[in-house]
Amino acid sequence: MLIEAPPPVSRPAKPRLRLGVRATFDAAETSDLNRRHWAVADHRAADDTAGPEVRRTLRVRSRYEIQNNSIARGIALTLANDTIGTGPRLQLLTSEDAFNQSVERHFLEWSRAISLAGKLRTFRLARIQDGEGFGLLVRAPVAGTPVELDWLLVEADQVSSPDYDHDERNVDGVLLDALGRPVAYQVLTCHPGSAGAYKRECHTYDAEDMIHLFRADRPGQHRGIPEITPALPLFAQLRRYTLAVLSAAESAADFAVILYTDCPPDGEADPINPMDKVRLERNMMTTMPAGWKLGQLDPKQPAATYAEFKREILNEIARCLNIPFNVAAGNSSGYNYASGRLDHQTYFKAIRVDQDETASRVLDRLFAAFARELAVATDEIPPDWVRTDEALVRHLPHRWFWDGLEHVDPLKEANAAMVRLSSGCSSIPEEQSRRGVDYAVSARAAAKALGVTVPQYQALVRRKLFGTEEVPVVAGEDSDDDSGYQLEEPD
Repeated sequence: MLIEAPPPVSRPAKPRLRLGVRATFDAAETSDLNRRHWAVADHRAADDTAGPEVRRTLRVRSRYEIQNNSIARGIALTLANDTIGTGPRLQLLTSEDAFNQSVERHFLEWSRAISLAGKLRTFRLARIQDGEGFGLLVRAPVAGTPVELDWLLVEADQVSSPDYDHDERNVDGVLLDALGRPVAYQVLTCHPGSAGAYKRECHTYDAEDMIHLFRADRPGQHRGIPEITPALPLFAQLRRYTLAVLSAAESAADFAVILYTDCPPDGEADPINPMDKVRLERNMMTTMPAGWKLGQLDPKQPAATYAEFKREILNEIARCLNIPFNVAAGNSSGYNYASGRLDHQTYFKAIRVDQDETASRVLDRLFAAFARELAVATDEIPPDWVRTDEALVRHLPHRWFWDGLEHVDPLKEANAAMVRLSSGCSSIPEEQSRRGVDYAVSARAAAKALGVTVPQYQALVRRKLFGTEEVPVVAGEDSDDDSGYQLEEPD
């Protein structure tokens, strides 16, 4: 038998007291010791935290530091050169080898005509010092290629609202839909820092025509901030400390010798005029006035911790860009081989992530626009293949090759490649791609140089590597998959 619970007793409501935060985390406590440290912390939205004025200030300071600081300049150039290198190379993966070669040749000619590699390096530099890169796709004749398409880089300052609008649908020139996705971009006709900046006129371009790349650190962020932002105060500290050490050393060097006395003020030392100068001759022997001694100023500069301070602060500067110290400093004298290789692992992974993002968000869109224009200009690509992005991916599968990451010891790397090949953990195309080489292109070139066909050249390579024409099965692949070893001869 169930017993019913008695009805609840009504009690008068007590007035609620507004208490401070009772945090159980030390980091959430606010005390006199940490109040000033967290004084500027806020809970604003991502686009409000990085508002137009904030981003403008960060851009100006980042550009100034990179233009005037040799270390900052070297770090930015090194990161851009290592990421982009000599530029990406297209490899089509259709079954028609002759078709692949033709489209790849057209793309190579077009990319050279518009200086794609140089623009990508500038695009990467813009993300370091401006926080974001903008590139506009325009239909325009390009010399030396039938494709009428160009990619024009736009500085971040020009992507701005002419009426200084900033709301949830207009983030400083980036127009959003109801879901927060960019649908259009407002680009000022004149740079805000140019002579015609007073006009504040703009053109509005569809999002399909604008390539916008930045690192989104927070959900809901639509504009980027310079990647070296956390290091800007450190650059200033490094430069101030270096100048202070230099000024102290110069001031000390201006004094050859100093006259001083140990006598009390009412002693018997001979009187001399304060700050009086005494000319000294080479190889001269002299005597001092009674009670006075000759000494040399000890500059104590640079301090014993000067080199260590510069090393530590430079290491902290490079960390926000995932760059090891020896790459940032351009000096590996304090490294051994193992530590140098270990420090580079994070750097190489960051480069691969950056290259993959550039390929998917920049190069794939450029190739899609290029393929559409090539289908219009020539009859090599059927228009139906590039009508939609899905059709483009289905009919024109492709991938991108970047420059390989050079090894410090090529012999060790070659031996490691042989072990991977002989154990079936890798394939020749995969090993070639590590070096940034298209295996199909290299195999055709090598076969032509030897005066043999591509299958004959591949047979020679297999006999050289494995002593047989049987190819080891790569782990995770079916035994009937040749993994790209067999290349069809072009017609």
